[in-house]
Amino acid sequence: MNFLECMKLRYTTKKYDSGVKLDTEKIQEIEKILHLSPSSLNSQPWKFTIVSDQKIKEALAPFSFHNKEKVEDCSHLIVFSMLDNIELFEKQMAEYLPEYAVTYYNIHIKPLGIAYTKNWMDQQVHIALGVLLSACATMNIDTTPMGGIEPEKYDEILETSNDYKTLFAVALGKRSGEDRNQPSITPKKRLPIEKVISKK
Repeated sequence: MNFLECMKLRYTTKKYDSGVKLDTEKIQEIEKILHLSPSSLNSQPWKFTIVSDQKIKEALAPFSFHNKEKVEDCSHLIVFSMLDNIELFEKQMAEYLPEYAVTYYNIHIKPLGIAYTKNWMDQQVHIALGVLLSACATMNIDTTPMGGIEPEKYDEILETSNDYKTLFAVALGKRSGEDRNQPSITPKKRLPIEKVISKK
């Protein structure tokens, strides 16, 4: 199946089959895909926490608002965190990136201030989100991206380093046959293509 057909079939899953767990090979493949995610300057200001332990998922569930059931029933939950310590981020860049990348950051990004820099870093983590959702679509893995969580509580439960902060999470697993949101039951809705695609 080509990528376009995969995208036609993927959707934001609302209900998971709690009895289906993703196999280890698929999770290992996802780990490698996340590791290869692109970012501006190859800055990689992120950390991905993959949660499969049911007790941890149940601890996170109450702090996931209307996503509670999804967190409880999904096979795995991936929590996306951003490196929130600018000093540590700059040290990481100096250690792992070529000089031209560090120079670009120092000239074009850092002078715009901490708020701008952190917003730029946040955008890089969202690029990785797109990569994950796209990859899962080709792997026949259902997903639910979730901004509706309490990040501080997630950090507390996952014992996240103070240098990082949770931004959002993604549930992975197999859709329940009772999920009314799947395209075969509720067709996907998008704005007219001519409204969002322009040609010059």
